[in-house]
Amino acid sequence: MNETTAPQNPEHRSIFLDKAHPAAWRALNGLGLKAKEAAAEAGLDDTLIELLNVRISQINGCAYCLDMHVGDAVKNGESAQRLAVLPAWRDTTLFSEKECAALMLAEAITTISDAPTRDREGAQARRHLTAEEFSAVSWLAITMNAFNRVSIVSQHPVRAARG
Repeated sequence: MNETTAPQNPEHRSIFLDKAHPAAWRALNGLGLKAKEAAAEAGLDDTLIELLNVRISQINGCAYCLDMHVGDAVKNGESAQRLAVLPAWRDTTLFSEKECAALMLAEAITTISDAPTRDREGAQARRHLTAEEFSAVSWLAITMNAFNRVSIVSQHPVRAARG
């Protein structure tokens, strides 16, 4: 079997986009690293970055990215409780105002809300995020959405955990 194909569905063998065009994949990875650097420079911690990655991947239904980023979130000390209620973050008091603002912004970018909703939610997020944080969260969301799409289109497999 060609290494650029995935065996998930015998009728439709996927093409691993990252393997088929590695230069494009490296460029996306570079963008992802720059977005994470911007987030760190803006003062956003790894826990919040991983919460955003998980929430965006939940919305997009990307199993591969969920598997990876839930693991990363746990390694960064995120609690099982907060991860479990993340889809309903608006209905809990478990997240800080800054985390809620970042989650709201990331969701708005991921779902590409209508203009009035984007304006309203962007203004609400700006009450708790500096301009630098707002920009960093936006870039994190944009790049995570791109990674989700690569993995979904490629049908990257989720392998069973060892141990």
